[in-house]
This record gives sequence, structure tokens and C-alpha cells, in this order.
Amino acid sequence: MYGWDVRSGRARKVFIGVAAAALLGGGLAVGTGLGNAGENCDGLDTALRNNLSFIADQRANPDALSADRIANRQAVVDLIQQRRAAAGCTADVQADAPVAAPATPAAPQPAPPGGTDTGAAPPDTGAPGEVVCAGSTVTLFNEDAAPAASSGTFPIGTVLKVTNLDNDRSITVTVTSPSASCVLLNDAAFEQVREPGKFVIRRVVVERIR
Repeated sequence: MYGWDVRSGRARKVFIGVAAAALLGGGLAVGTGLGNAGENCDGLDTALRNNLSFIADQRANPDALSADRIANRQAVVDLIQQRRAAAGCTADVQADAPVAAPATPAAPQPAPPGGTDTGAAPPDTGAPGEVVCAGSTVTLFNEDAAPAASSGTFPIGTVLKVTNLDNDRSITVTVTSPSASCVLLNDAAFEQVREPGKFVIRRVVVERIR
């Protein structure tokens, strides 16, 4: 009788030990899964710096549309900050120094009789089918609408094709609003071409369709 109790007690201790180990192992597995779910801090930090720098430039060189542009970018900044917090990003990200606005060019002078107009030529925005915005990066502005773009180079109604060379994804969008960049994509358009966890496209080709 006593021998059976001793064996039973030892059996219960062994069972409890195995169960505790199993629970601990399960907890570690769950913890590891959650730890790997975060976004890439480098990409988030870069996107945050770009948007903070844009806001700083707008404040340093304001125009009639600066308030609306700043409001749009601040909404993007708030979203990025939320994602950085969720990912555990701790870097102190600051805006780059604002770029001074270029001097306003002199107004074109009327052409002399029988002569050639010597006024400044409009910026080259490319003919349909040409690659434009060479060297530019593409990021996003906060807008809850169908895929579209904003631009400080092309007039509203211009159709552009944006290709992300890092994943070969492309989207064709219409410029629907002005901005201070060659081209910005709104949320819906950016989601179709971006890489996960990245908020700026550095290797990009922009073509003017019409």
C-alpha cells in the first residue's frame, strides 16, 4: 500500500514537470513569433525623416498650398510613428536642414520686333512616353481615395506611370493635386508598388504617358 503511494507521488511529480516544460516551450515559441512580426526600422526611419524634412521645407519656404501639404504629411508622420512604436524603433529621427528657396527668376521680357523671345523657357516636363523625374525618390501622401498622384512639376490631369525597380511593380496614375515634389503617390497607389515595411521608393522610373 505504502509503496504504491510513493510510486504514484513520483509519477505525479514527473507529469507536472513535463507539463511545465511544455508550457514554457510553448510560451517561448509564441514570444519568438511575435518578436519577428515587427516592421523594418531602417525603412520606417527613412520614411519618417523624408516626411519631416518635407514639412520643414514647407515651413521654411511657405506658399499658398503649404498648410494643406503640411497637414497631409503630418498625418503620414503620425502613421509612421505608430508603426515605429509597434516595431520597437527607438532612433531619434530628425528632419534634414531646410533647403533655401531658389531666387525668383526675372519675368520674361517681350521679344523685340522681328527678333527672338529671350524669356526663360518653361521647365522640361518630358514629352509623352519619355522618362521624367530622373533621380527622384517617390513617397506617399495621406489621401483616402482611388489611386492617384500629386506633383509640383506636372499639371493636374497628367498621366504618369511609376515603376518600382526593386520589385518591378508598376502603376499608372493621374495627377489630381499639386505638391512640392516631382511626383507623390497617395495611399492606395503607393500600396500597389511599395515593398513591405518601406515608405520610400528609391529606385524608381517615372514615365509621362500623356
